[in-house]
Amino acid sequence: MFHYALKRLLQTLPLILCIIILNFLLIHLTPGDPVSLLLQDGASEEMIKTMRQEFGLDKPLYVQLVSYIRSVLKGNLGFSFTYHVPVLYLILERIPATLLLMFTALIIASFGGIFLGVLAAIKPFSARDNLIAFGSLAGYSLPIFWLGQILVIVFALKLDVFPTGGMYDMRLSSGGLTRILDVSKHLVLPALCFASYNIALICRITRTSMLETLRKEFVTTARSKGLAERVVVLKHMLRNAMIPVVTLIGMDLGMMFAGSVLTETVFSWPGIGRLTYDSILSRDYPVLMGIFIFISVAIMIANFLTDLVYCILDPRIRYG
Repeated sequence: MFHYALKRLLQTLPLILCIIILNFLLIHLTPGDPVSLLLQDGASEEMIKTMRQEFGLDKPLYVQLVSYIRSVLKGNLGFSFTYHVPVLYLILERIPATLLLMFTALIIASFGGIFLGVLAAIKPFSARDNLIAFGSLAGYSLPIFWLGQILVIVFALKLDVFPTGGMYDMRLSSGGLTRILDVSKHLVLPALCFASYNIALICRITRTSMLETLRKEFVTTARSKGLAERVVVLKHMLRNAMIPVVTLIGMDLGMMFAGSVLTETVFSWPGIGRLTYDSILSRDYPVLMGIFIFISVAIMIANFLTDLVYCILDPRIRYG
């Protein structure tokens, strides 16, 4: 276990360095100047020159890159052009909101997708299977920003059941249970919107994996022993069918950070996704690079944890 973790760590470090360099070059080589956006129209050449020197943008690109890599290795992700605070402070401030939204959506998607996938696989090609397949296709195809707007129009504006956006009601000054219930109410629509795509995907993967497991000899043996169908499905089939599902969930765990941009923008959710969107508009280089590094590391950690879960589900898998 220790040697496996060490081996993965040694493989990850060069990859992180490549990601840092690639992110830096992609962001700095795109058209646009953050100083011009900050100063707006009417700024003198002297003001622009002074601010570029203050941010270090007047130096050659390779000098900026070396300086940035050194700062990152020391744990310093830079200073935001727009918010005038350290990037690490911004990320740590916004990450709890994104984690709350992301894990709520992941729990909904995991349980909902697996449940629907098992229901569809129990009676393949039946009316129930076709109905679930149609719903999965719809959930897989609908754009998040479109679905989010539909949910807001129906459940927030028309029915007035849930808030239109935000994480909590600014008018509430009390904390405790009142604040928890308020946050939960604000969380429902963005979590459902965020989970829709993953529910459909997990459902289809679960159904396919269950049907493949259904043909295995150990399932026939379990049924020949007179075991109840529920025991055969849940204890024998589902556990063996979960490996590709866990792979998908593990990949989603990291990729959902990137997918949070649209959901958080539609619902004005104050997380990493909304911060990314605002930073793109303002050309805030340090914040964008810090977020991309954070998301990359999150994806690597998610993949590492997925590999560990493999060994729990299937003891035959050994650490390489």
